[in-house]
Amino acid sequence: MSASAVALPGDPPGGRRAAAVWGIGVAVYFVAVIFRTSLGVAGLDAADRFDVNASALSTFSILQLLVYAGMQIPVGLLVDRLGTKKVLTIGVVLFTAGQLGFAFSPSYGTALASRALLGCGDAMTFISVLRLGTRWFPARRGPLIAQVAALFGMAGNLVSTIVVARMLHGLGWTATFAGSAAAGLVVLVPLVLFLKDHPEGHEPPPARHAGSAFVRKQIAQSWREPGTRLGLWVHFTTQFPAMVFLLLWGMPFLIEAQGLSRETAGELLTLVVLSNMVVGLVYGQIIARHHAARVPLALGTVGATALVWATTIVYPGDPAPMWLLITLCTVLGACGPASMIGFDFARPANPPERQGTASGIVNMGGFVASMTTLLAVGVLLDATGDNYRIAFSSVFVLEAVGIAQILRLRARTVRRERERLVASRVEAVHVPA
Repeated sequence: MSASAVALPGDPPGGRRAAAVWGIGVAVYFVAVIFRTSLGVAGLDAADRFDVNASALSTFSILQLLVYAGMQIPVGLLVDRLGTKKVLTIGVVLFTAGQLGFAFSPSYGTALASRALLGCGDAMTFISVLRLGTRWFPARRGPLIAQVAALFGMAGNLVSTIVVARMLHGLGWTATFAGSAAAGLVVLVPLVLFLKDHPEGHEPPPARHAGSAFVRKQIAQSWREPGTRLGLWVHFTTQFPAMVFLLLWGMPFLIEAQGLSRETAGELLTLVVLSNMVVGLVYGQIIARHHAARVPLALGTVGATALVWATTIVYPGDPAPMWLLITLCTVLGACGPASMIGFDFARPANPPERQGTASGIVNMGGFVASMTTLLAVGVLLDATGDNYRIAFSSVFVLEAVGIAQILRLRARTVRRERERLVASRVEAVHVPA
């Protein structure tokens, strides 16, 4: 048996049962992403159904992301206290109710409430799945488990851009959203019956919670770490261009500003998702072999995104050529994998008992940026008479802010990581055989 195959003392065993249990959690996340991104292919239909302008339309996604981002730290603490199964169960019930409510909403107000409910349930999935992976698989597999979970999330996005879009065109609003809500019930059954928080014999010690003082301490200690803050800003800067494009404004931009058919626009959105899945595997392999490549990959992705985004919106003549739109969608596919690099900065900066809180802080970054840009684009579209060139330029403001923060925190984070590495090596040398 190779050295890498030997489990450390106390390490979860992994194996087929771990894969099966973890797979249930991933299935829940898969469905949550379908529900989260379903509005991205229904933006124009929603505007017609509820008779709203661009600003009001963007409020759907903004409210959903506001709830999602605001729930990240509380969810991290809930997972520590209640366990993964209970939190995921609550999440499934909430996001299924939200999707079903959206299907039958008679007014703009009730539709907003439904998206908020969906966002609350969705917020409980990703951090729970990350924690489930750490409970069932050896620690050395943590980065791979996180990347694979993200890939399944993008597969859910793919279902939205292909299946939900076609259902909407063929079956109509109510049948599409009510029918898709059934997927929540499908994943709820195995979740309740078979999912376990941890394998037998690997029950973690009971968490010591001391009310609000404990919460404040967890958040403060996580935030003091430059790795946590750098992770947040990497996530903030890299994720939001693709999120804004997929979640709401990509389809209207391609149809209204570029004159494409709904089918062609849907294919381009699908390309973003497929590119994301491929690039995710490549970035994961690079970072596993070359840890120092994290910041260059993140900044390179931001630079490439800004360049292609700018070229598309300022291209002389209307519409932009298809090769440029294909390039844009391909490059946007790298944004999701680049955002996962943020967790690779927070993970070594925090001990196991703070991983949930630190992950929640990092995960807020991209969703806050997405929420801000969704609002900015909607307001600018209304103010300029649907001028996408001006509205989409708001992306560069947030990218500039994020790049400045990454460059500011980079050296400090690397220095702290080196100090921890040296300390761990010294400790290992002095441990008696």
